[in-house]
Amino acid sequence: MKNIFFKMKPPGTKERFSFGLDIGTQSIKCIKLKISGSAVELAAFDLEEGQLDPTEALKKIKHAQEADLVNISFSGVSTVIRYVNFLRMNKSELMGALKFEAHKHIPFSVEEVNLDAEILRNDLPENKMLVLIAAIKKDLILPRIKVLENAGLKPNVIDIDSLALVNAFNFNYPKVEVPENKSICLLNIGSTITQVNILDNAVVHLSRDIHCGGVNFTKKLMDVFNIDFKSAEELKINPPADKAVKIKPGVENVLTNLASEIRTSFDYYESQNTANVVKIFLSGGASKITGLKEMLSACLGIPVESWDPFKQIKIPDTVDTQKLNKFYGQFNVAVGLALR
Repeated sequence: MKNIFFKMKPPGTKERFSFGLDIGTQSIKCIKLKISGSAVELAAFDLEEGQLDPTEALKKIKHAQEADLVNISFSGVSTVIRYVNFLRMNKSELMGALKFEAHKHIPFSVEEVNLDAEILRNDLPENKMLVLIAAIKKDLILPRIKVLENAGLKPNVIDIDSLALVNAFNFNYPKVEVPENKSICLLNIGSTITQVNILDNAVVHLSRDIHCGGVNFTKKLMDVFNIDFKSAEELKINPPADKAVKIKPGVENVLTNLASEIRTSFDYYESQNTANVVKIFLSGGASKITGLKEMLSACLGIPVESWDPFKQIKIPDTVDTQKLNKFYGQFNVAVGLALR
């Protein structure tokens, strides 16, 4: 990994393209951005199903988008993000100290992982600074690189989903109005994993993966309505009127468990900081579940709203916006990667 957080290159005249590739458990999302000076434009997007054979899906994306170097990310138990106070030092000194200090903060051997760090704040009391430590196990990275190579692609930047989300959000929402000493949460509900990121003044202070996602809701609906997986997937997004009233009670147990895990994250953060979480910004494929925003808001007692990963990105007339809107909420990670 390198340059964990988004850093746009200084304005120039040369036009370039950047690819963000979000390889999920059920689909692969690709974003192609055209960057010219300080202007960012959506050049193309793609969403391919078929994780049983990701190589074929990746080949389609490569040829359709003329991709070569791509930015990718990971999530789950083989990834680690920690926020640690270090004695104040420069970035070079930090990287030198990291290989000796990392074992105190990550559950893996340093030899097992790709490791990186970023200074988030260097103005803490007692000559301290806040440092983000990120690690991904090599045995997770190497098979993914092999799949990319089999499809004719090469990895450029390797990242973690949560950090890509933060990149996309901070780029598109540089100023979020919240009361002083209050924090916000980026909640990304994917197919099998929900990512919780808590930000204070655009700086992330807590990141956590919860192993619950859209598939858990789908399986519950399969049981409630005695239907197959594909039918349950469609039902949770576009339920007919006669079944819509049964969606909420049908998924209540899953929602309650997920909300409990989210609340645990909030409680831990609030016990370590003076700020409370006062708003959730929602994304992910499962964010489209009928009534989910309202149900989450009721469970957690705070407002929940969706956010637009293209808010500050130009959408040209050549882009099929109707198709793009169909996949609303699913490209947030890929946008964050492409912005790298």
